[in-house]
Amino acid sequence: MNNLTFSAPCLLGMEGICANDLKFNGIDSAKAENGRVIFNGDFSTLARANLISRYAERIQILLGEFSAVTFDELFVGVKAIPWEQFIGKTDAFPVKGRSLSSKLHSVSDCQKIIKKAVVDRLSSRYGISWFEESGPVHQIQFLIINDKVSVMLDTSGAGLHKRGYRKDSNDAPIKETLAAAMADLARVRPNHFVVDPMCGSGTILIESALKALKIAPGLNRAFSSEQWYQIPKSVWQQERERAQSLINTDCTFSAIGYDIDENALSIARSNAEKAGVADRIKFVKRDIKEFEFDSDFETVICNPPYGERLLDINEAEKLYKIMGQKFAQEKGKSYTIISPDDDFEKVFGRKADKRRKLYNGMLKCQVYMYFKS
Repeated sequence: MNNLTFSAPCLLGMEGICANDLKFNGIDSAKAENGRVIFNGDFSTLARANLISRYAERIQILLGEFSAVTFDELFVGVKAIPWEQFIGKTDAFPVKGRSLSSKLHSVSDCQKIIKKAVVDRLSSRYGISWFEESGPVHQIQFLIINDKVSVMLDTSGAGLHKRGYRKDSNDAPIKETLAAAMADLARVRPNHFVVDPMCGSGTILIESALKALKIAPGLNRAFSSEQWYQIPKSVWQQERERAQSLINTDCTFSAIGYDIDENALSIARSNAEKAGVADRIKFVKRDIKEFEFDSDFETVICNPPYGERLLDINEAEKLYKIMGQKFAQEKGKSYTIISPDDDFEKVFGRKADKRRKLYNGMLKCQVYMYFKS
């Protein structure tokens, strides 16, 4: 199937980064939109996007978009989609979704109407009235915003931020996709030495290593669409082999993570081992008050605890002040720090050279970048 349209939802603020990542991996049609990236391709594109995307939350087949203000319009629009091309007689096809600022505001009612429309379409094509749904899952997703309906088929299963290495984490860990975006904004390269002075379960350093070594983030996990009989197994095998061939271990990348919590450091070491980058990252117990540079050239990336996350705002700001004192403005040093605190720069002690708005879940944050000496 060569003419599929895909939607890759991502955290707000990451659309451009996500689109560029897909383009870099040969998906030239990637176009950033609000909260998602749209692109075209075939089943190989589907497999590649799932395996390599560092910033998308999932990969969906975008089956249709139309306006609907009544349940009849919703039913007709959904029934017009060629579901038989994707869903077999025994496949499971649950429905879930969201509705925002629309006349069709009841999600449960929309789920029922969409399910009924899909069953009606498949019944007419297969000549059966009952579906056992015992086969592979084809998760139907819908999004209704301002009366515009988007209908998708999820291909990922678990969200793409679940790389497979972080079964354990400390309190309030940063999402893997957001950590990867911070590594991108910090311009992590294969020859960089990256430091996280408050590393927690190690996610920022692990994502930095995966990026530097060109390890596809989805190599160590499975995807729901791998079970679909509509996609030849050879497609997944070829794309996994391609991703494997791009790994670059012949580089000097290294990293070190500090934390005051020995349990967090133990988790971080385990996660790095599972991610296959343990030989590139050291984890050491050290308080931020004792921070000092280990090299003439360092890329510091961190997600310090803040008001909504572990510390009250006064304690968080004491931490920012210490960071401002420890993170010297000198040649060879750069700092990429995420915080939701509007007073961060004031407390830190100097204006960022560049800022970028990103969302940590529903929490609006700023990524503050310092790189000028």
